[in-house]
Amino acid sequence: MTALIVDTTDGITLVGGAPFAARTLEMALKRAPVLVAADGGADRALSAGRMPQAVVGDFDSISDTARQAIPAERQFPIAEQETTDFDKALRSTRSPFVLALGFVGARVDHGLAVFSTLARHPDRTCLVIGGQDVVFLCPRGIRLRLEPGDRFSLFPLGEVSGQSTGLRWPIDGLAFAPHGIIGTSNEVSAPDVTLELDAPRMLAILPRRRLDRVLSALLPQWRLPRADGGR
Repeated sequence: MTALIVDTTDGITLVGGAPFAARTLEMALKRAPVLVAADGGADRALSAGRMPQAVVGDFDSISDTARQAIPAERQFPIAEQETTDFDKALRSTRSPFVLALGFVGARVDHGLAVFSTLARHPDRTCLVIGGQDVVFLCPRGIRLRLEPGDRFSLFPLGEVSGQSTGLRWPIDGLAFAPHGIIGTSNEVSAPDVTLELDAPRMLAILPRRRLDRVLSALLPQWRLPRADGGR
């Protein structure tokens, strides 16, 4: 079992090695101010002008330059090769929520591994931010305030079924599975969307502009910091 490396009451911005815009990092840090890097994500953080509070991973991707720039007490190598750096970082931290960027959009296999890790850690509230999307593992029950016409895709990571309201194509009575029925390209039809699922095995994929709405649904006490202007 991995020791706890970062324990915080603030949100964590977790960065990986895939490309992301500096403005995306700044957006995430305004919501989740504790910066943690997974292996080569340390280079991405430094190139954006940010020093991570901790770097976690097997250290096969981080550059020598980054290792020299980051204080040794902030570096936490985990040598085992049975799990990904994303998994290592997620299980080594504790926080109300995690915003993960730099993990999707570069390599398909890396992205799939990230989503598999979400299914292994249903106790963690983790939102994966891509170029256009925000992706998260649905809890058994959730209610979101969205806009009619918003894209609302569902993708099962295992066998799962449930009920919905507020979607153009309701999921009631459907047995979802990766090798069977999936729910991509659904659409919001009413401002209030609810899902009731029999297991935490369903990914929800929404437009990235709805990140704050998703955070509010998953964490009812969460509020956007005033410094960000409020939206």
